[in-house]
Amino acid sequence: MEISGVISAIVIGVIVGALGRLVLPGRQRIGVLWTIGVGIAAAFVGTGIAAGLGVADTKGVDWIEWLIQIGLAAVGVTALERFKARS
Repeated sequence: MEISGVISAIVIGVIVGALGRLVLPGRQRIGVLWTIGVGIAAAFVGTGIAAGLGVADTKGVDWIEWLIQIGLAAVGVTALERFKARS
């Protein structure tokens, strides 16, 4: 992976993490860095799932891939918040 790919993955991860947090009701008690980390992981995993489903490369905006990534980020933020609340 080239440096431009890593930088774009971080930018997309920030966006996906923020959107994943926005779709959840109420306040989340995790930090911004955790949100970015969850977003980056969700972006990578979501891209893999979208590629497996054959919807990763479409003409125009890949809406299905974005929805998968945002859904995974929301699940990740929820899971991390519950894990940290237990600790």
